[in-house]
Amino acid sequence: MPPALLAIACLLAITLCYGGLCAASPFGNCRKCRGFGYALKKDRRGKLRPGKTCRRCRGDRKRIRVGRHLYNVAARIHRDGTR
Repeated sequence: MPPALLAIACLLAITLCYGGLCAASPFGNCRKCRGFGYALKKDRRGKLRPGKTCRRCRGDRKRIRVGRHLYNVAARIHRDGTR
């Protein structure tokens, strides 16, 4: 199998797997707070304490995946264009 064909097959497999992941689980952990909903901070003794609420996810701990967001935008454009 030529290397170009193998690379195309690998990229296609990765794309299909990510599309399946976005369809099965559209929300993933927030990348900034790693799904905690707040930033961890240390007190004077070195113990971890909850800090401020995460600004990116607003404490919901989940964010929509990029692939699912792109799918939602495309579906909205298609729906608005066919009305």
